[in-house]
Amino acid sequence: MNDDTDVLFQSRIESLPLIHRGKVRDIYDVDDHHLLIVTTDRLSAFDVVLPNGIPGKGAVLTGLSRFWFTRTRDIVPNHLDLAERTLEDVVPDAVERLPLKNRAMVVRKLKALPLEAIARGYIIGSGWKEYQRMGSICGVELPSGLALADRLGQPIYTPSSKAGVGKHDENVSFQTTCELVGNELAHQIRDTTLHLYRSAQAFAAQRGIIIADTKFEFGVDENGRLVLIDEALTPDSSRFWPTESWHPGENPPSFDKQFVRDYLETLDWDKTDPAPELPLDILMQTAAKYQEAYTRLTSPAPAERRPC
Repeated sequence: MNDDTDVLFQSRIESLPLIHRGKVRDIYDVDDHHLLIVTTDRLSAFDVVLPNGIPGKGAVLTGLSRFWFTRTRDIVPNHLDLAERTLEDVVPDAVERLPLKNRAMVVRKLKALPLEAIARGYIIGSGWKEYQRMGSICGVELPSGLALADRLGQPIYTPSSKAGVGKHDENVSFQTTCELVGNELAHQIRDTTLHLYRSAQAFAAQRGIIIADTKFEFGVDENGRLVLIDEALTPDSSRFWPTESWHPGENPPSFDKQFVRDYLETLDWDKTDPAPELPLDILMQTAAKYQEAYTRLTSPAPAERRPC
């Protein structure tokens, strides 16, 4: 997607005020109605920002988010489509704009909702650990006898609290989300999340990728309308597995940061800041996995390709 191998760990835009530096994104104020979101090459694992950046990661996340925002706009509006301004409009200086190439989006200002909306079609990660203890995930009862990485009969919605930098997200019940945002909006978030997931899952399956799970973030506009924000269906927010390597009972290889999580699990690290440095080979393998996810998802499916 991008032949730029430089790492942008932290952006610096002197012409705009910085509002927030998150785990991955730097957010700048543009005007009363717009924000500039710069997706850096930072990587977080276990909710801790790692000291190394992944080459090209920010461009992959931005490109995939733009791709999915376009594909899903008929399901739910998103903050990119509502913006109607370009990077050139808000950062007119070409020198200052250059490091932001392929990594920045001008988006609409919205009221962010205090939860992460997670859809799971397979049982893995924290969901697998909770299932082993409780037989359920976030209060959703599941059949007994499921194996690691098993496909669920139907995708389930398992929201979590939204943590700040250095803090851990926590799985919560659907009832908790009703208390946070109200019954009507909580139901709309759940239904929209599952609709987005099923649509993306079917699309990715044609391109040899299983979307095991994914998370979305939402906001509301001044009229209370639900809007998709942040990122969408990227290797940071999803588990992408190659279809050909998936076998229930085994932890599949992935095109996402699970590769880094697996490496970190081999270290004597307590999963608190500061995180350990990543070796060069782990950095480059991770970059290649992100790039492959982008290429597979944005290329035509085999049935769509015309013969030469």
